[in-house]
Parts: sequence; C-alpha cells; structure tokens
Amino acid sequence: MSDKATEYVAALWVSTSMHTRGGVASMVRAIRDTRLWDDWNVRHIATHRDGSRAAKIGTYLTALISFVREVLWHRPTVVHLHMSSYGSFYRKSVMVLISRALRIPVIVHMHGSEFHVFYDGSPRPIRRYIRFALESADRVVALGETWAQRISLIAPGAHVMVIPNAVRPGVRVAQPAAGDPVTALFLGNIGERKGAFVLLDAWADLMTEAGATPARLVLAGDGEVERAGQQVAELGIESSVQIRGWVDPQRLPDLLGAAQILVLPSRNEGQPMAILEAMARGLCVVASAAGGIPELIDEDCGVLVPVGNRAALTAALRKVIDDGAERKALGDKAWHRILSDFDADAIANRISDLYREAAR
Repeated sequence: MSDKATEYVAALWVSTSMHTRGGVASMVRAIRDTRLWDDWNVRHIATHRDGSRAAKIGTYLTALISFVREVLWHRPTVVHLHMSSYGSFYRKSVMVLISRALRIPVIVHMHGSEFHVFYDGSPRPIRRYIRFALESADRVVALGETWAQRISLIAPGAHVMVIPNAVRPGVRVAQPAAGDPVTALFLGNIGERKGAFVLLDAWADLMTEAGATPARLVLAGDGEVERAGQQVAELGIESSVQIRGWVDPQRLPDLLGAAQILVLPSRNEGQPMAILEAMARGLCVVASAAGGIPELIDEDCGVLVPVGNRAALTAALRKVIDDGAERKALGDKAWHRILSDFDADAIANRISDLYREAAR
C-alpha cells in the first residue's frame, strides 16, 4: 500500500487488552508488530482487561464510547472485531450492529473454543440474535476449517473464511545434555478444559516406570493453581513437577527456551496460541486431538492423543522423552510448519487482502 493510502485508510481493531492473559492478546500483539499496523493506520480499542468486575465494566463502557467516537468522527475503512463466547460476544455484537447501521464494513474474528457450546446452551431468542449478528458481518474469520464448519452451521448466511492465528518464528530450543532432565511444559489455564489434571495423573504414571529417563514437568498458567498443587502432593510427584502460575508474556520466551516438549491435553480448543508459540521455538508438541488442534499438528510434526485418554498421554510422553532424535525431528518439522503456514507477516498480508476486499 502506498504512503498516500496510509494517510486516509484506517482499520479499527477491537479486542481484549493486549496486556491481558490468553491467546487473543498474543495474536493481536503478533500482528501489531507487522507492517499491517502501519499500512492500515490501525487504531486499537480494548473492551476487556483483567481485574475486578467493576474494572471490567468500566473498561467496556469507556471502550464503547471510544468506539462510537471513532466510527462517527474518523469513519474507518473497516472495523475488525475479535470476538469470543459469552460476554465477549455480547460486547462485540453491539459494535457489529453499530458498524452495519453506519455502513462501515465489519469483520468478526472468532476466537472462542466453546462458541458452539455457548450457542447451543442459549435460549432460542438469543440464538436468533447470535445468527443475526454473525450474518450481519461482511466477513466472519474462523481460525480453521473445523471452526468454519461450526460457525456455518450456527449462521448459514454468514460469509465465513479461514485465517489461522499468527506467530513469529524464534530460535529453536536446545536439547538437554546427556544426563540432564527433559523438560515438558504445560502452558495455559490450569483446569479441566485444558486437561491439566489428567496430565498430572499421566505424569504420576510416567514417574513410576522403571528406568525412566529423567524428566520434569512445568505447569505455567492461571486458574486452579491451588487444586493442581494439592494433586501434585497427593500423587507424590513434587520432585518432578513445578507449578509456576501465570507467567508474564515478556518472560514467556525464557520459559519456552528452557523446555523441549509442550504438552496440552485439552478437552476443547480453538487454535491455541500456546501450541503455535511452542512450534515457533521448535518444541515437540504432545496434544489432544481436540477442536482445531489437528489442523496445527499431525504425525509429521507432533503427537496427537485421544481426548481424556490417560494411558495414551502417558505413552506419548514416554516416547518423546526417551527418544531424543524423534523429539528433535518433530520439533524441527513443527518449526518449519510455522514458517510455511503461520508466520505473522504472511498472515498479516492475508488480513490486508481481506480489508481491500471488504472495502470495495
């Protein structure tokens, strides 16, 4: 895009704060560091942030006022709304309708791993409203084919397209020296949905096997941290498990750089940034075949296990812990897949093309 175009062409991004916890903030930060941000004079409004209920309400009301001012005074070429389930949907759907009323092209970027659950559990009038909001958008962006199909079933009239999450490739991690432990990392909300507790059970099984290769497990994330600590104590695996709690995004590169395996046995997922960030550092990924995860890794660049299958998870971890050559090969292939399919610059170019199409 020419310099002259950037003087008047603008995109208005609306999402959770880039300082909040979770994958949406990670994805927005990745795109912010590409040319798209300057080429399209992107302005960003945060509708949600971590904190008290009062702080969250205040954030949204302030954001809504800012949004109305932007669309009335600056008339952006396109509005790009990053939406999830439940409260996120309600907050952003108001902005969908405002944009449509002002005839400003609007793109809804879906991130919610449980959006179909949210839809199915809503009363009939709310389901109609959800369909209406999605079908009112010029484009609905799904993170993968699985989610594109689910959105199309919810809103048959929606114009759905697939653009995956984006990440920056990094320096590949080093493998441990002989005798040093292999480090497996769990990164995400510590709870049932991410499979944290079945992971601890599987890890306990792993540690009881004779002749086990030295290994340690690091759990990093918010959520049910205290419950995880209690389970670790009950299982007697304190010597091989470290619970870090939430890690600031600025410290994430060091955390990934100290691991060789990323393990995420989720029960339900969209397109987890934790997996992409691990692939971008050449970690070997062991994950459940939930949601959009099989669109990120397959047998060529990772290990997939059935959802909730403790024995399969134990066996998968044992294989990649014991077999250093296989572990490194899978990590290398994952890193190359990031370059070919998920590089932030390439994804930013696809979003830029989408804006041009929407603005016609």
